[in-house]
Amino acid sequence: MLVITPRTMAALLRHPSLWPVAARLVPPRWWARWPPLPLPPSGYARFRAETMYGRDGKLEPEDLIDYLKWCRSMGRGSR
Repeated sequence: MLVITPRTMAALLRHPSLWPVAARLVPPRWWARWPPLPLPPSGYARFRAETMYGRDGKLEPEDLIDYLKWCRSMGRGSR
């Protein structure tokens, strides 16, 4: 399962230009679900983590930044 650690969040906070890209991955009305955190859907996050790291992998902060940069390079229509 994908776990967003404080290190991962700190890495994202250091790259404000990627915040809009990260926001595109958040589902609509995220605040209406518990816990009210702006995170991508768990199925999507699990799929991305498992294809990158295998079943027991752990998201590295640098990998998140690289992924968001790739999403940004793919253009506005990517989701």
